Amino acid sequence: QVQLAESGGGSVQAGGSLRLSCAASSNTRNWNFISWFRQAPGKEREGVATIFTRADSTYYADSVKGRFTISQDTAKNTVYLQMNNLKPEDTAMYYCAADLVRGTWAEGEYNYWGQGTQVTISS
Repeated sequence: QVQLAESGGGSVQAGGSLRLSCAASSNTRNWNFISWFRQAPGKEREGVATIFTRADSTYYADSVKGRFTISQDTAKNTVYLQMNNLKPEDTAMYYCAADLVRGTWAEGEYNYWGQGTQVTISS
């Protein structure tokens, strides 16, 4: 059974950094896309960043471009989200998802989801 486990969330002040990890139970290159999403209370889920694992191509939401970086370590079966210059509006539960089956990376359907890790940014 495929599993994704997020970690690395926490509480930091605005301007700080966090690195989230998404540890997969199998080789990340088994899937096409692995993506990070976030959802704040009362808001819709937002696609934050994705990596096309077989080519290391990356894509970002406009809201995080220049601040967040997604990467993968295939030896560790892990995808990372480095988040710099964090803002209070980045506060949300962050989830990773793998294996896009239809739609765009930011709004499509994925086969696998993690349980999430909370990120809280104070001003």
